[in-house]
Amino acid sequence: METNVINTPIDPKQIPGWGVDADPKNDPTYPMRTRMNVGQDPDSKHRPTLQHDDTEKLRSIERPNVSAVYGTTVPPSGLSGMIRRVAFHYSENRYRHWLPLVLADRVNVVEGIIDDLIHGTVPNIYAEKGYPVEWKHNRTSLILKLATVAALAAGTVVLLSSGDKKPAKRKGYQRGYNAL
Repeated sequence: METNVINTPIDPKQIPGWGVDADPKNDPTYPMRTRMNVGQDPDSKHRPTLQHDDTEKLRSIERPNVSAVYGTTVPPSGLSGMIRRVAFHYSENRYRHWLPLVLADRVNVVEGIIDDLIHGTVPNIYAEKGYPVEWKHNRTSLILKLATVAALAAGTVVLLSSGDKKPAKRKGYQRGYNAL
């Protein structure tokens, strides 16, 4: 009978590098643990003090509480904030969580442009999208992208401006049942 190579047990000691951190004397954190009077594992019962902030924090439904440190630079606001709040009602393993977050990012960009225009600032979208750097370092890709966008825009304009050309009605096409 032929032995199955896939299911044969492997001796870990024969694999080079396997278990190199198994020896506590070779563990790079071992001297620090000794110096701090910590046992083999750090004390996991004490959480770090929580960051105090009054801004709204969106958290995953998988976590019972907010993590100890989080970012608060831009709290959710406007239409994008409403979309984000809806997204956080669903589990992180669902498209219903991630797709609205991607949509909220796009909506937030439009909100930022509108906010700039309201405050009298014309946004420099060309520079903000990094086109000068891409022109310098990746010119062919930038030209291809801009040509694609121009072709799609021209196609959309032609499609929308073609007018409402309906075919002429055929006579006798809509006969009633009684006429048969």
